[in-house]
Amino acid sequence: MNYVNLVVDNNSRHTDELYTYAFDEPLSPGQIVNIPFGRSKGHRRGFVFQTGVDPEIDPARIRKIESVDGSLSLNGEMIETICWMRRRYGIRYMDGVKCFVPHGKPPAPGKEKEPYKNARGESQPVETLTDEQQRVTDIIGAAIREGREERFLIHGVTGSGKTEVYMRAIEQVLAMGKGAIMLVPEIALTKQIVERFIGRFGKERIAVMHSKLTGRERFDEWMRIRRGEARIVIGARIGVFAPMENIGAIILDEEHEATYKSDQTPKYETLDVAVRRLMHYHGVLLLGSATPSVVSYQRAKEGIYSLLEMKHRYNAVPLPVVEIVDMRKELRRGNRTMFSNQLYHEMKRTLAAGEQVILFLNRRGYSTFIACKECGEVLKCPECGISLVYHKGENAAICHYCGKKFAVPARCPSCGGENIRFSGVGTEQVEEFTARQFPDYVVNRLDLDTAKKTKEINGIIGDFAKGKTDILIGTQLVAKGLDFRNVGLVGVVAADVSLNIPDYRATERTFQLVTQVAGRAGRGARQGRVIVQTGTPDNFALLAAAQHDYKSFFRQEIMVRRFMNYPPFSDLIAAEFTAGTEELASSQADRCKDYLVRAGLPGAERIFAPKLSGNFKGQDSFRYHILIKCPRGERGRYIYYLRFFAEQMTKNRIECSMTIDVNPYSML
Repeated sequence: MNYVNLVVDNNSRHTDELYTYAFDEPLSPGQIVNIPFGRSKGHRRGFVFQTGVDPEIDPARIRKIESVDGSLSLNGEMIETICWMRRRYGIRYMDGVKCFVPHGKPPAPGKEKEPYKNARGESQPVETLTDEQQRVTDIIGAAIREGREERFLIHGVTGSGKTEVYMRAIEQVLAMGKGAIMLVPEIALTKQIVERFIGRFGKERIAVMHSKLTGRERFDEWMRIRRGEARIVIGARIGVFAPMENIGAIILDEEHEATYKSDQTPKYETLDVAVRRLMHYHGVLLLGSATPSVVSYQRAKEGIYSLLEMKHRYNAVPLPVVEIVDMRKELRRGNRTMFSNQLYHEMKRTLAAGEQVILFLNRRGYSTFIACKECGEVLKCPECGISLVYHKGENAAICHYCGKKFAVPARCPSCGGENIRFSGVGTEQVEEFTARQFPDYVVNRLDLDTAKKTKEINGIIGDFAKGKTDILIGTQLVAKGLDFRNVGLVGVVAADVSLNIPDYRATERTFQLVTQVAGRAGRGARQGRVIVQTGTPDNFALLAAAQHDYKSFFRQEIMVRRFMNYPPFSDLIAAEFTAGTEELASSQADRCKDYLVRAGLPGAERIFAPKLSGNFKGQDSFRYHILIKCPRGERGRYIYYLRFFAEQMTKNRIECSMTIDVNPYSML
């Protein structure tokens, strides 16, 4: 008889452990089996984690596996990665399993779904690389050929040809019989990348993984990868869990983007998972960005990553000219519109020259909040406790956190006053204003309201690429990696939106957004122009972005991080406690803080007092959190103690759940 330890497919936190079962034949880690469990008459799925187990109890009491599911399986590396994720992020076994296992059921033969079925290969033959591209390609290629596990940070200005470097690396990986995973920060970018890769590698070798695919499409793509038919995976962050064996390279384009951090359970960091998987296969990691994250650049300076720089655009056209406009002066001159005189006149000139314009504002909706003039009350979501945004197209107040819609009240719910005002500017209002100012040109908008489905995203981007749209207005979707050759002008409508958020990354995020959206201009034959409107023109992040000077920005920002002991000089860990009563959530958070302090962990003085999570007000539940500034190198110990505390709550049947978020991107 063969004994194995397996994980049971069950959502309860009370069953988050390994169970021993018996089977007549030997099994391998990663196989999926059908098992009896508990008092249920049916069976559940089990995932084999350990084989050759020596039972700790009487073998007569061990239940037998009913059958093996031959349609799906994981492998040993995936099981190891799941166990590592459980230790690193404090998640359940099944949270990790669900990252790797596809949803849905296999289709009938001949009924498989193929996403991007009609995608045509975009052939952009590059016969000669620039000197910088060749140097970077040679260095990466040597690591691939020698089978070295190495991590590269490619710091290349916008338009320097990083994508060609990625494709040359993938060519070498494929030639060695290995596979590659190419990740992008936004689903909106996948179609453009897919078309370029099809033109180079052919459709049959490429699979796509992202959350906008249907369940059937995701299942079919998963199976193509697992069978080894597709050796290149293109996707958003879930692509890092592609069931590929013998991975030669994982690429994170625009590595600085916050979307690579999962803010839902399981709360993982894509970069961490990529590094862990590549350690098993001795593959190379490529991180590319014109604006690397402060953490990544510091790691490069410390020698953890190998820094490769590309300082010039592949077409030899200079980087765009960036002009900062002080909107305070515009106001003093009597200009109360959302366009400065400089932006308006530059838009007229650009459009008259037959070039296109991109306007960037990182706020969607029409007005960013709704308030009563008489009492000052701001309308908030009753579930989430955050301000509602007015969407004129739907004539509704919408919560951007949970997505719920509410009718706009005629009277203030607090004082009954009738003087309701709409304040703040979103992309919807910018689109309306722009269409009035430029009635002879086609205006379109790209944000989460206009692009809810992949088809809509591709349609908007496709129309702009074909020149059917003259002015494209958008949120950060327009700032990430899109390559348009006829954009002569980029306007940043309000750079202060990201600068004034309560987050220690605010200046970093502002520098990145302004630099990235500016990089959409002048990618053709002529130098582009960028106009940045702001009420704080002397901010060092904006001044550095205007000069395309990343190193100047980094020098100032890293001094602030070191002084305040923020990442990369520490790890921030948020432990969240959710319960049916505020008293229970609060008391468990207090108990956890006291437990950590008594444990004598290094840096315990930087465990902050529990606070009510302001952006959370779930249905009949409350959430408190404690924030820990964990000393560098001590993350593992803190996670261990937090997991032990959570296990004790489960063991004692305390109806309070705890989640752990390492270096959260949404501040609590």
